[in-house]
Amino acid sequence: MSSQTGKKETRDPSFFTMGMWSIGAGALGAAALALLLANTDIFLSKSQKATLDYLEDIELKTLDTKPRIFKAKELWEKNGAVIMAVRRPGCFLCREEAAELSSLKPKLDELGVPLYAVVKEKIKTEVKDFQPYFKGEVFLDEKKMFYGPQRRKMMFMGFVRLGVWSNFFRARSGGFSGNLEGEGFILGGVFVVGPGKQGILLEHREKEFGDKVNPVSVLEAARKIKPQTLVSEKK
Repeated sequence: MSSQTGKKETRDPSFFTMGMWSIGAGALGAAALALLLANTDIFLSKSQKATLDYLEDIELKTLDTKPRIFKAKELWEKNGAVIMAVRRPGCFLCREEAAELSSLKPKLDELGVPLYAVVKEKIKTEVKDFQPYFKGEVFLDEKKMFYGPQRRKMMFMGFVRLGVWSNFFRARSGGFSGNLEGEGFILGGVFVVGPGKQGILLEHREKEFGDKVNPVSVLEAARKIKPQTLVSEKK
């Protein structure tokens, strides 16, 4: 009799229903925890500060019909520079940041500080299509050194981060659009570098898609730049 009772209990539909509910609740809990952790900085790639010596030695290439290879220090040697390391020229988030930096161009011109950008690849007309958003000269960093010393990537985890979606909506509502051409997982950044050995005055590392630099911080750093002529006179 007892064995028959046990068989009836195991065949009871409510037994299986409770089991399915338990599995479902566990799966939902795990998904909620994963979503929560994905929106913290725990799993983000850690950045490593660049040194002036590291930046100075980077090889860049002009995008002319007859490309010229030169050391990056030429960009800031005399007057300093603001440099954007573009994650992907066709990305609408990068175009938004480029436009914001370009809005500083009149004030940077008053300070005598040039605005530049570097890209990691040249695909089709991507750089040409990027230039309406960026009011400075663009160079090629084939070895992706401006994205180091420790390259950081954001893969598909970026698409479950609330901050990224907020950035998406902000850029879209601002009228920016783009495409999916090229490598877009290696994160970019913005540098403000003083002339000579004045050093790196600002280093912004993109921590997630659309994490753009504060233009006020860029301008504040640019105002600290001392032109090489003034530095030489003080010596």
